[in-house]
Amino acid sequence: MRRYETTVIIDPDIPPENRAPLLEKINEIISQKDGFLVKLNEWGTQKLAYEISKKTRGHYVHLDFCGTGLLVSEMERFFRIDDRVLKFMTILLEKNVDIEKIKAKIAELEAEAASSAQMNKSEKTDPISEENETEPEDAITENDSSEKE
Repeated sequence: MRRYETTVIIDPDIPPENRAPLLEKINEIISQKDGFLVKLNEWGTQKLAYEISKKTRGHYVHLDFCGTGLLVSEMERFFRIDDRVLKFMTILLEKNVDIEKIKAKIAELEAEAASSAQMNKSEKTDPISEENETEPEDAITENDSSEKE
């Protein structure tokens, strides 16, 4: 199995609730073709370097997934047919990938993120402890500062 990375530019005029079915369809294609979605990042709407289909802005979505060549060709076929997709590009990252290692790494990162989130929550809910009063340090007087010079 190979690891791929795809960046898709979606029409920015499409509301977010209509973008969700597109992302679900991509996820469905990956699972149907025995692929594995490692990460899906929405980069948001950004200005394009040049005009595409009379649009100067685009909504960027970045996919990191594992699968076969058939999966990539099916996804690209879907992107060509769907009018919501302005542009896409797929890149091969690795030829031979061990999915179990990737799944273990993802689980480890999720557990780490959950524990750090839980720690942040507990820090916020702890009552504020009374500060110990400290005695002020000896103030430097004019005579003391002139002696040091």
